[in-house]
Amino acid sequence: MLTAVAVDADGLGGRLQDVRADGSAAGAVRHVDDLAQAIAERERESGEQPRWVWAATSEIYPALVKSGVRVGRCHDLELTEALLMGHAGRWGSPKALPAARARVHGLAVPADPPPRVAEPPGHAQGALFDTAVTPPGRYGFDVLEAVREVYADQLRRIEQTEHPGRFRLLVAAESAGALVGVEMGHAGLPWRADLHDQLLRELLGPPQPVGPPRRLAELSAEINAAFGTWGLHPDSPAEVVRAFARSGVDVPNTRAWVLRNVDHPAVKPLLEYKELYRIWTAHGWSWCDAWVVDGRFRPEYVPGGVVSGRWATRGGGALQVPKAVRRAVVADPGWTFVVADAGQLEPRVLAAVSGDRRFAAAAAEGDLYAALAADSFDGDRAKAKLALLGAMYGQTGGSAVPALAVLRKSYPTAFEFVEHAARVGEAGGLVRSWLGRTCPPASGAWRDAGLDPPEEAGSAEPQGGAPGRARGRFTRNFVVQATAAEWALVLLATLRTTLNSAGAPGGTQPAAGARAAGGVQAAAGARAAGGVQAAGGALPARRAEMVLFVHDEVVVHCPVEEADRVVAAVHDSAAQAGRLLFGDTAVRFPLDVSVVGAYAEAK
Repeated sequence: MLTAVAVDADGLGGRLQDVRADGSAAGAVRHVDDLAQAIAERERESGEQPRWVWAATSEIYPALVKSGVRVGRCHDLELTEALLMGHAGRWGSPKALPAARARVHGLAVPADPPPRVAEPPGHAQGALFDTAVTPPGRYGFDVLEAVREVYADQLRRIEQTEHPGRFRLLVAAESAGALVGVEMGHAGLPWRADLHDQLLRELLGPPQPVGPPRRLAELSAEINAAFGTWGLHPDSPAEVVRAFARSGVDVPNTRAWVLRNVDHPAVKPLLEYKELYRIWTAHGWSWCDAWVVDGRFRPEYVPGGVVSGRWATRGGGALQVPKAVRRAVVADPGWTFVVADAGQLEPRVLAAVSGDRRFAAAAAEGDLYAALAADSFDGDRAKAKLALLGAMYGQTGGSAVPALAVLRKSYPTAFEFVEHAARVGEAGGLVRSWLGRTCPPASGAWRDAGLDPPEEAGSAEPQGGAPGRARGRFTRNFVVQATAAEWALVLLATLRTTLNSAGAPGGTQPAAGARAAGGVQAAAGARAAGGVQAAGGALPARRAEMVLFVHDEVVVHCPVEEADRVVAAVHDSAAQAGRLLFGDTAVRFPLDVSVVGAYAEAK
């Protein structure tokens, strides 16, 4: 069952209309004074779980969750429009409902409203539907009619993509991910402010009324002494590069992996300074005061916020929490964390998408690098890893050259897959992920995309180089990393189904903090054609919930007695994600799973 949704201008009521699979109206428009209650009733009473079609999950769903309502499935028009515009080679074009409607009618396409400025918890206003950039119902057109029209148009355009079935899965997973992001932001990550203060004092010394903490001041003095200068600001990369140059050392930048290869007395204190300065400015005392409320850190997640499909956050820095600070992330009494990390995910994705059978056989093993080493690199695991990372990230010089030659000879299909993507990028073309997410056409997308190579891949040339080579490095990794992001997104969607399926039918859940007996059961397995379905309905007061997602790592907060079933659920979700994306493949996607009381204790 498909139901179109439009929110009233007052942010409380709204209109609902059932639609057919092709987007045409299937019933009369129904106005409701309490939209949250109406959606909860439909979730609870419907024999067939509804799929809600709405302008943007980020505008509508936070208010529903805040009022205790969860939905099982949705079609997010804004996220889908962004995917379709990218597929058409128009990445970054306006994607909000007014723009999508204008395209349907051949009108001038308006710009999207500017993104909201992130507000830490407690600063935002409390109206029910207060997350919309444009007040609901004030677009100057019939929103419900526009929702139906745009939905029908998107279905038509999806069918015109190269692989419609895959693209439908991408749309379903992206929409499910948006639901997960809102739910995680509402649940919040358990955070002990007292432990946070303690670890900051251990690392930095006590906070100062003015200026940086004591340890940073000490390190700054050491760095200045090592350079024979006074007044150098270690947090300024330009000043540090010039200081090295005056010492006869030429460095292209002040990245940690570059500095570790430099023999100079300033390097050791500079590396420590950089790490501690980042903690102080990004996750220090001011951050904790602003973002941790009632023992929870509640960031706003932005699904698909990076061009590769990885998530971003709007304020709070949830995706860059330093390991040292994770000691403050402690489970509630009687609860625990299940931390699941997909090891060697991108190499395994390359094995699956390239169709290289010999490479896939190696990816069927628990340690892919060890399997490659035994098969082709005379048992040298480090050399096998260097070759594979070099191929995926375009690090093709220096010590990687002989290793890459072995990789090319032993796994020609996989090697050619990324080489072809690089050639397309160098020529200015577009490449796509397995499900159809398309890279942006901009030549400077490499840096914007966050696709920098890992440090262990090394670098044979300064990042950037000729524009064509830089774009080739970007596109060669895009086809792998974007597909890895899709795998992780499908894992989230299937895990959400499993965790939510523990409840009885219904559309509401208890307020945060009300916890009674409950648990995790196996997923009902309900999936729409070409898509992922997540269970809605009433949830027991005591239930496992996802509280953090970082690229290929997911953290579940659950009662201690439910940990074993959650562990089984995440393993099963990983296997399901592999099957949904790649079908019957020899490639395995194992998870490193830890059950810990504190996030920092995870492997």
